Amino acid sequence: MPWDDEVSPETPPVQEPLSTPVAKVDAPAPPEVPELRVPVASNAAPTLQVPEADAPVVPVKQQVAAPVLAKIPAHLDPQSQIITEHSVFFDFDRFAVKSDFSAVVERHGRYLASNPPVRGVRIEGHTDERGSTEYNLALGQKRAQTIAAALKSYGVQDGQVDVFSYGEEKPKVKGHNEAAWSQNRRVDILYPTR
Repeated sequence: MPWDDEVSPETPPVQEPLSTPVAKVDAPAPPEVPELRVPVASNAAPTLQVPEADAPVVPVKQQVAAPVLAKIPAHLDPQSQIITEHSVFFDFDRFAVKSDFSAVVERHGRYLASNPPVRGVRIEGHTDERGSTEYNLALGQKRAQTIAAALKSYGVQDGQVDVFSYGEEKPKVKGHNEAAWSQNRRVDILYPTR
């Protein structure tokens, strides 16, 4: 039955069924397609290779890269030597770096020289309680300046470090004996926390 001219636009047209039934044909299955192997060289772009007829087929395995973790800068890592070994100790009434601490100074110098964006590093000079306040402030300043000069010998820029002296005001160890005093005669190299 052809389209009815009397049908309203809201009513969908009706089509008559086909008079000839469609035959169902059993078609042969498509031929098997061999799997493709993708050899990947370290720096080369991947290329597809079709295996020979007699060659064994090795399925392609998708390689999943391990998650990449952001590396924490050493001055922000609480377990790095830059943070754990940040003090240089001095003999009584001296501001020369002892040979025992030259490796500590070198490590900090090389780190700062290779990381110019690191700024605001505090070089803080300290003394023990013996001596006047003025004398100890001056001695703490000399110790801090000595360390700053040593760091600069490794390539540290002027704007990376700031020198301070606290004299005897911030002891590391409380006490009135050589064991305490030896821990207080120091320079601390302190990095910003951000």
